[in-house]
Amino acid sequence: MIQFIQNLILGLLLGGVYALVAGGLTLIFGVMRVINIAHGAFLILAAFLTYTLWNGLGIDPLLASLVTTPVVGAIGWVTYKLMVAPIRTAPMASTVLLTFGLALVIEAALGTIWGNNSTSIRPGYADESFTVAGLFLPKAQVYGGLVAVLVLVTLGLVLTKTWLGRAIRAAAINPAGAELVGIKVAAVAALVFALGIAAAGAGGAIVGVLYPFVAGAHYQWIARLLAIVVLGGMGSLNGAILAAVMFGVAETLTAAYVSPSWATAVPYVIVFAVLLIRPQGLLGTRMREDAVPA
Repeated sequence: MIQFIQNLILGLLLGGVYALVAGGLTLIFGVMRVINIAHGAFLILAAFLTYTLWNGLGIDPLLASLVTTPVVGAIGWVTYKLMVAPIRTAPMASTVLLTFGLALVIEAALGTIWGNNSTSIRPGYADESFTVAGLFLPKAQVYGGLVAVLVLVTLGLVLTKTWLGRAIRAAAINPAGAELVGIKVAAVAALVFALGIAAAGAGGAIVGVLYPFVAGAHYQWIARLLAIVVLGGMGSLNGAILAAVMFGVAETLTAAYVSPSWATAVPYVIVFAVLLIRPQGLLGTRMREDAVPA
């Protein structure tokens, strides 16, 4: 029983990390109807930046998220202005192709700058654990999960308690109506894209501590994140958080009680099962065809 509780806690902590990164991806889609295939590449970019700050300057990798989050968010804002904004109202396939190409460019840049060897971030507490009532909880996962929850709570407060959050929700629900009351939807879209990429920046700092990574690791991450977003319901932040927690718990329990080789497969089986019953996802809503921007 103690072992089960320990694995459940670790799964919840991992789910918090997934929720942080997937939350940024679903936020971008919810407001802009843009599927950002480059989200995983920005995550790995943040991991490499964190590695540089840790290896070169000795900054704790989780504290480095205070640097990587705004830096990667700023890169996201510039990316939106230069590349995404001109085709934001184009068919969704156009933005998918654009962001996929952007992911390949980022991958090539990462390989050129940092090389294509496996990289890992190993702070002093990487091999240490907390012992609480017979539970052994790795410090890296505990710290990473807590940082993820803190950033998620901050993002939630921004979305629910600030004028910017109200503007974002208005632009997502009714862009034309938002324009009529003085909200500049184009400016909001740029900020939302930057916020979503900043969430990937924070997540990249945590992921770099928990997993080894290479320039091409973004493929497996975008596959996982898209599955989480679809499972939760496209555009639903709460749905993405719920789905991310389910993914984290499913992966951890599968690795512990079935086989580590099945850990990444079982969550996708859950996605298929849920979508057969509820095609719009856990908390998603069905959309009329004429409600989707052309």
